[in-house]
Amino acid sequence: MDNLIKFRFKLPLGGFTLDVAGEIPNRGVTALFGRSGCGKTSLLRCIAGLEQAGDAFLSIGEECWHDSKRNFYLPPHKRAIGYVFQEGMLFPHLRVRENLLFGYRRTPAGERRDDFDQVVQLLGLERLLERSPAQLSGGEKQRVAIGRALLNHPRLLLMDEPMAALDRGHKKEILPYLERLHGESHIPIIYVTHDLDELARIADHLILVEQGSIVATGPLNELLARVDLPIARNEEAGALIDTRIIEHDETYHLTRLAFAGGQLTVGWIDRPVGESVRIRIHAKDVSLALDPPGLTSILNVLPVTIREMAVHGRGRMIVKLDVNGTPLLARITRKSRDNLDLKPGMQIYAQIKSVALTL
Repeated sequence: MDNLIKFRFKLPLGGFTLDVAGEIPNRGVTALFGRSGCGKTSLLRCIAGLEQAGDAFLSIGEECWHDSKRNFYLPPHKRAIGYVFQEGMLFPHLRVRENLLFGYRRTPAGERRDDFDQVVQLLGLERLLERSPAQLSGGEKQRVAIGRALLNHPRLLLMDEPMAALDRGHKKEILPYLERLHGESHIPIIYVTHDLDELARIADHLILVEQGSIVATGPLNELLARVDLPIARNEEAGALIDTRIIEHDETYHLTRLAFAGGQLTVGWIDRPVGESVRIRIHAKDVSLALDPPGLTSILNVLPVTIREMAVHGRGRMIVKLDVNGTPLLARITRKSRDNLDLKPGMQIYAQIKSVALTL
């Protein structure tokens, strides 16, 4: 059985043409990432059927939703999708409970996959059910919008920058619920964003979009570690590493993590030993040394091998490192490269100044 989402769209936009084709896993979270105006939302709207490209193909598993060569087009209202917009777009005259039940009641009982109470609990909506949308914060509105989309029992959930209109505080409020959705939902999610922090915390698979074209696609951790892609030039560029908690140090309030390439010491993580944790190490927080540094305040110093180097901007470089099979990035100056005479294949030491937790 084919479990992939396959697509091809060609659609003239303002200053360029959206010309894309590819495959998306029918599980997990796939992020469409790129600068504002690059075509991400247009691609999402084509998948939803809200934009009808002249040259188009879309299939969800074995089911075809659009094939321009056969003159077949399934209209949006017949596609089993849930769509979450940048603004919550709740019905202002209905309470939260009625907003959530809107799609649920329209779905035949035999096709309902998610229980109302389960979705409410998943998104922490118990205390909000009797409120009107006007009484909700921005983050609460988006949680209700996500719940309403899930209770429509979609085969595919589309999310168009759902946190773009939120301030930092409300983004922090909603992120844990999105992570829980990622971990517990079996519905494939396509998530549009231009925020690397959101990307690192939520996505499994990545599609990089630039001026209407797909420049790369693949597992998130692999693409974030590539030095040849535009994403590596971002100030927040870095590597994602899946780790496991192996020890808590109560004396110094630290936690020890194990990963394929070794171990790391980080600030206390309030989770039990044995639990998996995804961490992010920014390239700007990694410095390089030819020899072990000796006594230092930096707790994490790892032996690494240089794999690739690329010039990024005036006087700056990005270096891809290998930690026993786990990729790591470091941002250094060209002068540092020349002073240390760094070359691919050299075995050196990476000093990790800080570790960001994607909790």
